[in-house]
Amino acid sequence: MKFLRSVLGYAIAGMFVMSVWGPMASLDSLGIIGGWFAAFAIIGPMWFLNHFVGLIPHDPDSGFVDMAAGIGVAGVMRDVFMAGSVEPLIATLPTLGLVILGGAIGGFVAAKIEENMEAK
Repeated sequence: MKFLRSVLGYAIAGMFVMSVWGPMASLDSLGIIGGWFAAFAIIGPMWFLNHFVGLIPHDPDSGFVDMAAGIGVAGVMRDVFMAGSVEPLIATLPTLGLVILGGAIGGFVAAKIEENMEAK
């Protein structure tokens, strides 16, 4: 059930961001403040629902995957469904590879920093 709740939470966040953020951020009358308003109006309530209310459960000792992963998957898959082919997914592979590499490097550095802090 935890998995289903997580998928639902990530999917809701992804659908809201992919359907609402663009139009709000591109309003000519609002300019850049439209993007800030979209962040406040979308991410704030989604964070509250997913993390504070607990739609996405996290144990104290578990690895933490935030809403960005769900939003990213929703964005890529939206383009795949709109194009009717896997071409948009293939186009994201270089970026996805670099993101995974950056995450691995960040995790390694964080582990080394934690080791150093515990040694002192």
